Amino acid sequence: MQDLKGKWVLITGASRGIGKLTAEFMASKGCNLILHSRSVEGTAPVVEHAKSLGVDAYSVSAELADIESVDKMLAEIDAKGTPVDVIINNAGLQIGYRVDYLATPIEDYPISFAVNTIAPMRIVYHFLPRMMEQGFGRIVNVTSGIALEAEQAGYSASKAALDKVTIDLGYKLQGSNVIISLADPGWCRTDLGGPNAPNAPETTIPGIPLGAFLDDGKSGRRFGAQDFAGMSLEDAYNKAISTNSPY
Repeated sequence: MQDLKGKWVLITGASRGIGKLTAEFMASKGCNLILHSRSVEGTAPVVEHAKSLGVDAYSVSAELADIESVDKMLAEIDAKGTPVDVIINNAGLQIGYRVDYLATPIEDYPISFAVNTIAPMRIVYHFLPRMMEQGFGRIVNVTSGIALEAEQAGYSASKAALDKVTIDLGYKLQGSNVIISLADPGWCRTDLGGPNAPNAPETTIPGIPLGAFLDDGKSGRRFGAQDFAGMSLEDAYNKAISTNSPY
């Protein structure tokens, strides 16, 4: 299992819910953190908690629907000279539940793709060359298991696109020490999932960040976080490495 102590981890959507839980977990494993939300105030308590565990951490902000805002965030990280070793693209947008799905507003698609596909891949493409050059990197793109729901077309289509580009990019990285994975949290009681979801956000740990700890050179795999709920990281790792790549 990969030791990430001292590595720098960028987590998007880290102010609450699954992103916050993931940040706290990674800090407990000795990782330094770059924590994204819409405002630096949103992640300030998470930064302080991480520092109390003896790791370094700071906040960045960006509106992921605005690519210029994303680029500004990336430039800020570069200016600090932070070596981003791990990316966990957790942030996502579920634009709405369209009961009258045949009247789905066309605007659902561009904003869903901007936040759920374009922004995370912009981040990946920015830091991936350095990961490849140094011979180490881990990327986890958080996806969704939503299927057969025309009521959420923009959201599900944008996550399907994220799946596709992640798997295709993983094929190029296969066998290297730069590993890219997908993580599906399941339906959870978060701001996005709503109060009627069957799973508590805590059940996504260690499944969401699990791909960051893999060391077998296999990329493009999809892990369902609920399959690892309640497990130790070590037990989850042993289960995960038996999962084949999709190629």
